Amino acid sequence: MWIKEIKLNNFRNYEKETIELNDGINVFYGENAQGKTNIIEAIYLCALGKSFRTSRDSEMIKLNDLSTEEQNNMVKAYTNSATVSIDFQRVDRDGNIKITISNKKQAFVNGVKAKKLSELLSNLNIVIFTPDDIRILKGGPENRRKFLNVLIGQLKPNYIFLLNNYSKILEQRNKYLKQIKEEGKPEEMLEIWDEKLVEYGTQICKYRTEFIEKIKNKLGKVHEEITDNREKIEIKYISECHDKENYKKILKNRRKLDIIRGYTSKGIHRDDFKMNIDGKSIEAYGSQGQHRTAVLSLKLSELAVVSDEIGEAPVLLLDDFMSELDQQRVHNFLKKIEGVQVIITCTEKIKLEKNKILIYNVNDGKINKNI
Repeated sequence: MWIKEIKLNNFRNYEKETIELNDGINVFYGENAQGKTNIIEAIYLCALGKSFRTSRDSEMIKLNDLSTEEQNNMVKAYTNSATVSIDFQRVDRDGNIKITISNKKQAFVNGVKAKKLSELLSNLNIVIFTPDDIRILKGGPENRRKFLNVLIGQLKPNYIFLLNNYSKILEQRNKYLKQIKEEGKPEEMLEIWDEKLVEYGTQICKYRTEFIEKIKNKLGKVHEEITDNREKIEIKYISECHDKENYKKILKNRRKLDIIRGYTSKGIHRDDFKMNIDGKSIEAYGSQGQHRTAVLSLKLSELAVVSDEIGEAPVLLLDDFMSELDQQRVHNFLKKIEGVQVIITCTEKIKLEKNKILIYNVNDGKINKNI
């Protein structure tokens, strides 16, 4: 799988730009705040229907041509619009995804308007590596759940359906918990939401457990190669929601506490996964270097899992790549991803001995190919 062309219209700091890529390595270099990450964001948007940088679609619309007053007034700003279009090729077909953002976001797959953004999933598969990914291991459990949600959601659209339904039921249950406390609503009615939480939650848990096992089967070997067999790494999914009866029991036992707090304190939305190096928790005892190497191993494992699932390599996005790895690690890393289209952003021009490599300079929303 590879992206052939990206067209940006009024997207972030790009007024109008067409970028042709090859199926090997594509490097975009330049100083900070010139628009390099915007290219990665545009690809991510077309693959998943949302940005990895913001929850506000309006921030992706180029607003420079508006007055300061109009920029501060988001209703007027939305009279402007942005478009991202990507032509890509898979082993069995060509495809196009187009996203338009104005007063609302619309997606088109091969010219046909998508009824839901989830219809984008499984068309253009990506794996992304950014400096912020260090938070997967150093941050809270929500970062690790997000990692799993993005990975599984691209491959199993039904997983997103289950997540959305679970979130709706959870929101309703939390609202009712507050009504019990403040309005004296009958506690027994919680059974309605508990049944649904258990139904969706155990299915989500099954997906997550399955994919953690697939990552585990790749992770050990990948990490040994990266560390020259100096470290052993392990990963384990932490959940109390594997079994329906146990899940129901937990919700019932926590009911009084949940009413006092006004929210659901246990469930799939609290699950986590842990990683150890040589038997010790990376989160608690890992050095900065170990965190970075472990995340790199995790991403390479993700790449391998996605490749196995779809029968071809996904597109690999490496944002601000050089800030995390020295030159030798860059070369070692790229050796492990032969046959994968790679899109790299960095502040300095990378010297690579590769036949299939395109290098672009990015300067103030303008892209120039280096010859």
